[in-house]
Amino acid sequence: MIILMFALIGFGATAQASIEVYEFDNPSQEAQYKGLIEEFRCPKCQNQNLAGSDSQISQDLKRKTYEMVMAGQSDAQIREYMYERYGDFISYKPPVRPSTWILWYFPPLILLLLVAGWLLRTKARNRKQVTTVQATEGTQQTATTHNSELDKVGANLSSEEAQKLKDLLKEHSNKDLSNKE
Repeated sequence: MIILMFALIGFGATAQASIEVYEFDNPSQEAQYKGLIEEFRCPKCQNQNLAGSDSQISQDLKRKTYEMVMAGQSDAQIREYMYERYGDFISYKPPVRPSTWILWYFPPLILLLLVAGWLLRTKARNRKQVTTVQATEGTQQTATTHNSELDKVGANLSSEEAQKLKDLLKEHSNKDLSNKE
């Protein structure tokens, strides 16, 4: 019973959909028509072109496109008619003019800015790493110098005093390293 009900609903839906068949004088007219209805967007459906839409407005636009193709109008003339009537939104390929610059130039501009920002950030990070490595090497050289000076000074100190002095200098150099990072 349920299957029969779904079958009747499906039959009713297909009976309402009408398929318009247009006859052309030559294959170039047919190619022109198909190219245009693929390019134009359905004003009601928004994410479908005229070729894939069954809305009433798309049927009217397909019929108008067919009439204009059969009248011998060029693609440019048909596009101009559609732009005048429905605006640049009608086309998936809007013309380049001041009102559509944001569509054409904003995405590549954002991409360039993101790449430039990434490159600058990477360079800054590399510079910071190089500076840190150089500072660490300099601190190690300073510590070595301090150790040799400590050995000179340590000659006049007792072994216990020399050890305390080494520990203090080591602690001091570790604090310097942590402050520089």
